[in-house]
Amino acid sequence: MICLIVVVLMHEPILDFKSNYKADDFQTGNYFRKYDAIMSWWKRLDERRKELGWNKAELARRSGIPYDNINKYLRGEIEQPRGDALETLARTIKRPLLWLRDGIEVEGGELVPAPGRLVAGALVGKAEAGTFREVDAFDQAERQVIAVPPDERFPNARILVFDVAGDSMNDLRPRPILDGDRLICVAYEDVAHEAVLRDGMVVVVERTRDGGQTREWSVKQVEIYQGRTEFHPRSTNPKHKPIVVERDVFADDGSQVEVVGLVRRVQNDLPF
Repeated sequence: MICLIVVVLMHEPILDFKSNYKADDFQTGNYFRKYDAIMSWWKRLDERRKELGWNKAELARRSGIPYDNINKYLRGEIEQPRGDALETLARTIKRPLLWLRDGIEVEGGELVPAPGRLVAGALVGKAEAGTFREVDAFDQAERQVIAVPPDERFPNARILVFDVAGDSMNDLRPRPILDGDRLICVAYEDVAHEAVLRDGMVVVVERTRDGGQTREWSVKQVEIYQGRTEFHPRSTNPKHKPIVVERDVFADDGSQVEVVGLVRRVQNDLPF
């Protein structure tokens, strides 16, 4: 029994390790220089607008986005604009989409990624059922940013990448998730408002215990029941057990469960 279900909202940023990223040389031929993880995207937009000497009406005129929408953006009323609004704004202010959306500063240029190009994904770590590691071991390690295809369904959500270890999902249908696979996920707190947990979803679950000192990331499939949510392995190995979370119930084991990623793609590059 788990002490608390926290499957919809997280109380701290998922990407609390942004400043430790080790960037791959992929986006513009340069390395990512710094992260502005605290400032909201709309504050960056407003500062850039002021740098350019534009008022709100001029930004609306140049971008083709209605003035009322621009007003709402700059007041922080719309956290995730629909469609390609962020890309349009980035192109209008001549800054990278990654800078506007995520606060990633690209060194040596103001190039806006062309539509359809790869986007940045954070390589978080290993998803391995039953393996708890000390939190410091995760947080102090350098995190890579890798190139992944954009998610058309959730274009404004952050991309999280997990490497799979073990056999806890080797019997998932229609496609098993195997040891060595790589999971491309969207940050669940970014999409929870439009992707409510439902039966059949494949998610990355974080369990913490020992007062938050150790944690486990594992892949599970969701089953929803009245009064509880279950996160199931799909394995031929009987040692893997589901995580059963009673709603609003505290138990004695001191662990906490959060859904951190919604799995959108599974990939495994072949060696050569």
